[in-house]
Amino acid sequence: MSKAAYGTNNLDAFWMPFTANRQFKENPRLLVSAKDMHYKSHDGREILDGTAGLWCCNAGHGRPKIVEAVQKQVAELDYAPAFQMGHPKAFELAARLAAMLPSPLDHVFFTNSGSESVDTALKIALAYHRAKGNGTKVKLIGRERGYHGVGFGGISVGGISGNRKTFGNALSGIDHIRHTHDLARNAYTRGEPEYGAEFADDLEKVVALHDASNIAAVIVEPVAGSTGVLIPPKGYLKRLREICTKHDILLIFDEVITGFGRLGTPFAVDYFGVVPDLVTTAKGITSGVIPMGAVFASKQIYETFMTGTENMIELFHGYTYSGHPVACAAALATLDTYEEEGLLTRASEISSYWEDALHALKGLPHVIDIRNLGLIGAIELEPIEGAPTKRAFQAFLKAYEKGVLIRTTGDIIALSPPLIISKGQIEHLFDTLADVLKNLD
Repeated sequence: MSKAAYGTNNLDAFWMPFTANRQFKENPRLLVSAKDMHYKSHDGREILDGTAGLWCCNAGHGRPKIVEAVQKQVAELDYAPAFQMGHPKAFELAARLAAMLPSPLDHVFFTNSGSESVDTALKIALAYHRAKGNGTKVKLIGRERGYHGVGFGGISVGGISGNRKTFGNALSGIDHIRHTHDLARNAYTRGEPEYGAEFADDLEKVVALHDASNIAAVIVEPVAGSTGVLIPPKGYLKRLREICTKHDILLIFDEVITGFGRLGTPFAVDYFGVVPDLVTTAKGITSGVIPMGAVFASKQIYETFMTGTENMIELFHGYTYSGHPVACAAALATLDTYEEEGLLTRASEISSYWEDALHALKGLPHVIDIRNLGLIGAIELEPIEGAPTKRAFQAFLKAYEKGVLIRTTGDIIALSPPLIISKGQIEHLFDTLADVLKNLD
């Protein structure tokens, strides 16, 4: 096709991310507007958002305070350099964010996405140990089935094979502990599974193999989201914290999904009562309106860097758009919206209703497990022999045809609606899914 043939309605030029491009472009699903809990499709249908976009639109869509803040900021200060300069809203936002997490998580480093937040946290961990005089602590430990974005650091510590296998060796000095999924013992658990805290002891085996003197950090998602919603067993995260403390290994929580109200508390740190050394966030920080991320660091980590000559740069890391003025304005307005509407704790108020509606799908064709915590849910389907992922993708397409947006990963349906979802909308979501599941091949 010649360049002249590319017009505004041509779909070929856009190489879509994480998408079956050929299938999509044969029968496109285009969203043209959004308000509160619904998208509008290009053919004029309302689509109930069962996934908060991509786990990010926690306050819903088109929220007035956020829209107004972005519009005003673009006109007032569209950009300010982040290196050796600053602007007021970046400092205001960092202070408000730091106040949301328990001490000693008192410092914030801004990024533009979850992937950047993860790579930032990994680099901080390595640089921290070097600054402490522990230069041999360079190994990074992830977890099987973990998702930590698509940067080389993130796919290295991540544990989803499809995200890794076609990109070569990635980073060296990486190992993984086992995942927490135990279908045999924990199927159809409501909330945190009873069995599996001992899986955390796999970290001791990794430490014995590499020696603690060589390990910088362990990174896990408190709730593993993108792999299909794996809820940590009771006591698992506390045990990880104990092992990391014992061996002077930094613990990093990837809260890109769980942060900003998803579990019914502001962060998973609050829900599980476990305080890591670094926390990565993104998505809900602006309710998905403007790309932004943030890494929370402990006071000890921050102060370790604040030594030497004062005019020297302490950390040679950052991004052109770190703390972008428009992103900061969006984030501040998002925090206002969360606070004014009680959204950071709203999931705790409706989680039991959500849980009952979700688990009512037990016994429907092909369903082999259901999992939930806060306002997250997963329905695991039995794969079609010889065609993994096909059954869940069929469910995705059928749900969209019926006006509901869901997300699938492998043969798992993952759900994470905006925190403003009503009980009536929960009923509609699961009534539609029940109809879809009853008619799957």
